[in-house]
Amino acid sequence: MLLALVPLFDENMAVRAYSIFTQRDNFFLDPMMQGTRQNDGAAAVYGLEMIEEMGIETISDDSEIFVSVSNISVFSDVESQCRAPHERIVFLIDNTIPPVEMYIKRLRELKDMGYKLAIRKLAVADFENYSEVFKLMDYVLLNNRKIAIDKAKIYFGKLYPNVKLVAGGISDMETFEKLKVSGGYQLYEGDFYRVPVTKGNTEITPLKVNYIALMNSVNSENFDLAAAADIIGRDPALTISLLQMVNRMTVNSGITTIRHAAAMLGQKELRKWINTAVVKEMYADKPSEITRLSLLRAKFAEYLAQPFSMMVKQEELFLMGLVSVLDVILEKPMEEALEKVKVTGEVHRALTKGEGPLASIMELIRQYENANWQEVTRLLLLADKEVSVVNDCYMKSLHWYRQLMFGKEE
Repeated sequence: MLLALVPLFDENMAVRAYSIFTQRDNFFLDPMMQGTRQNDGAAAVYGLEMIEEMGIETISDDSEIFVSVSNISVFSDVESQCRAPHERIVFLIDNTIPPVEMYIKRLRELKDMGYKLAIRKLAVADFENYSEVFKLMDYVLLNNRKIAIDKAKIYFGKLYPNVKLVAGGISDMETFEKLKVSGGYQLYEGDFYRVPVTKGNTEITPLKVNYIALMNSVNSENFDLAAAADIIGRDPALTISLLQMVNRMTVNSGITTIRHAAAMLGQKELRKWINTAVVKEMYADKPSEITRLSLLRAKFAEYLAQPFSMMVKQEELFLMGLVSVLDVILEKPMEEALEKVKVTGEVHRALTKGEGPLASIMELIRQYENANWQEVTRLLLLADKEVSVVNDCYMKSLHWYRQLMFGKEE
């Protein structure tokens, strides 16, 4: 099974919800799934299974989770599949569910159970036919690239004033700002928050300069552990984070100095921790989703090293994922952003030109997080890799992220 988390933002760029998109099988590698077996397991809501396995707190703190259901799985026993609070779950339907009594009755039942409902992928011509369905909806997702959502907003405002509107398919920050100014939308979805920068500021804030210097120090071939510890000691946030990390490793021996704490980790682990901790602090003035994206990309890339026979590149893959959003953070084109940090030539080529041995991993990660399953399955076919292996790597990345951010053990 393939799965991805897609964030939905409010007008202040805070993540208010996630959509879980799944695909059960790789149709390119298993053509039989296109035929007689295509409905095998169709009654299961795989997004609910993921929430149950990971814990809803891993995905978000108090946000809602949009979970897609099909014309078959909408009738499944959803309560038995996930114990998460009903009010946090938003079942997302589309135009494969017709506006007929059988489905309308089931949607009412889900509402009566305390779940929320949302609908997407409707053409304007279908709006009138779905009037009874709209009355049950909490959210309607409007794709900015496929319909005139400004007119659709007026339509829903008049006929269904209690429905919350989600502006989707937003490709850049300019479009997001225009939609935000026009008002009337509660949530926003699209690639706009991570679009590569083509023009940027010439100045970098002093705090970020220090963090970049620290990253450059530890990513040198033989960095000075004591010097790195001294730099950490000048930053309260990094100091606290380091002490928390080391305290989890020790039982009886107390930590006396920052240098002592650094020595407890050792050079290799200190390098990895600094890269991760610095990213968390350096990205603090950006949407929290950018930090999550960076950290998940890093760990996902690291885990993919083994199945793709790239274990000797494991540390480079981790670093590549971490700095893959550096253009967004520093508000500079990637070529300029990478001039500020020390990365290997292979990481540089992968992120600026999409070339070299690491580039295929980065491309797979980008397509995966976009839930572009057709392209993901094509890439896996070319690499002769199984869906289950890649999905396991992603799930392990989420486990790691949960422990890193919330201190929860796997």
